[in-house]
Amino acid sequence: MAYRVPSRVLFASLLTLGLSAGAAFAVSADAGDDDVLKITIDQAKVAKIPQNTSTLVIGNPMIADVSMLKGGVGMVVTGKGFGQTNLIALDKDGNILDEKQLRVEPGNSVLVVQRGESRASYSCNPWCMPAVELGDDPKVFGEAGGEIQQRNGYAGGGGGK
Repeated sequence: MAYRVPSRVLFASLLTLGLSAGAAFAVSADAGDDDVLKITIDQAKVAKIPQNTSTLVIGNPMIADVSMLKGGVGMVVTGKGFGQTNLIALDKDGNILDEKQLRVEPGNSVLVVQRGESRASYSCNPWCMPAVELGDDPKVFGEAGGEIQQRNGYAGGGGGK
């Protein structure tokens, strides 16, 4: 049986950016989940931020990363690991302007093959090819990751050294 378990970590850290910004948080959420911004792992989502935001704080940077857009018109949130964390927008005086939950979820084109305790993932869009996903068996993860790095090295002219 294949399943995904959200990653859990024991620490939180802050990401602070000192830029001004534009409107309120824009979120993509289901009914009843108004304060949850859902992000697919390894993908980025653009969202607006509250007016007068000067600092963004992300609770756990192992789950998501955030960058303020030039001109302070919004932010880019990138899913880095499965799980849930929070995002806080502060003004220049440290007042909380808004707080949202961020949930990083798996993509819908991943096939997970479970063989006993060993797990391997494949990206299937439209053909199934080996992929590197959190939770894969370390040997499978390392081999697929090494092939991806080597291929990227070749593509970049580095020869995969």
